[in-house]
Amino acid sequence: MSSRRDFVFGALASAGAMASIASCSSETNAESYENVAHRTWRHGKVAPGDKVALLHELVRYATLAPSSHNTQCWKFRLDGDAISILPDFSRRCPAVDPDDHHLFVSLGCAAENLIQAALASGLKGQAGFDAAGGNTLRVALEPTSPVASTLFQAIPERQSTRGEYDGNPLARKELELLEKAGTGTGVGVILLTERQATEKVLEYVVQGNTAQMDDPAFVEELRKWIRFNGDEAVRTGDGLYTASSGNPSLPTWLGSLLFGLYFTPKSENDKYARCVRSSAGIAIFFSDTPGPAQWVEVGRCYERFALQSAALGIRNALLNQPVEVSSLRPQFAAFLGIGERRPDLVVRFGRGPKQPSSLRRPVQAVLV
Repeated sequence: MSSRRDFVFGALASAGAMASIASCSSETNAESYENVAHRTWRHGKVAPGDKVALLHELVRYATLAPSSHNTQCWKFRLDGDAISILPDFSRRCPAVDPDDHHLFVSLGCAAENLIQAALASGLKGQAGFDAAGGNTLRVALEPTSPVASTLFQAIPERQSTRGEYDGNPLARKELELLEKAGTGTGVGVILLTERQATEKVLEYVVQGNTAQMDDPAFVEELRKWIRFNGDEAVRTGDGLYTASSGNPSLPTWLGSLLFGLYFTPKSENDKYARCVRSSAGIAIFFSDTPGPAQWVEVGRCYERFALQSAALGIRNALLNQPVEVSSLRPQFAAFLGIGERRPDLVVRFGRGPKQPSSLRRPVQAVLV
């Protein structure tokens, strides 16, 4: 899943020009975004006995999962006592994710949210690919005693927080909880907290970022998913809202222009250096075998890690360049000492301020 992506307006901001531009944004736009975000990121209630409403609410929780570029590359189908999650290939990102690895990781994140929410409502969820084959991930549901887990309670608090953190280390017990949450069937997680190790990861991030930014297809794909202001984010309900990365809200035409001027390898690499060095550590998820089923499991593990982080007041954000650039991936795996296994996700973590939350499309827009 893409780490991005945080383009920089530093030069204009330091000159004072950006402050005056941002002040031109209407307050109603910001309020509209805030209202929609508040309705999106909440715990919901369903009247007892309303099965259809409950299934719709479970889908809503599933859509609060992360996805590459916040493309929300999923569809849902209500199948009696099950909910099927289907990949939406119209929302794939071929430049950054040519083998759909991140897409299926995103489906796994959605499945984990759904399963946690189902358990809180007295339903046990079991996820697996449809026996008939294909790419349909089916979550079978059966009655059980309701348990509102810590991870479920944290769903509205989870976000990919791309700003700088406070640089303070985490307690050993916190690291143990994160490692436990992020481990699954055929999936492991390595937590790096020593400066020498995190600096080495930063080297791979910089190499990968530079390679990606030299690819016009990657840059154009990223631009497509950026939402430069609240109105645009509310209208689409998806994509990367610039304010969520600490950047100002701008008219779309101006944001697009400045993107072309200031989204450079140096500005991005400098920001990643600050972000990595302000983090408490870096988590790398790796898996035993390639393929959609394993990538779904990676997504479920990462989502548990992210929810556990949120429950502890810890932020996280993806730094996936070392695993997205295929020529770097074997070198990165060798550095990690994981042999032939694939490094799937790179995640920095630490404590820091919360950013505006990204939006989601309504349930009706993702049901088939």
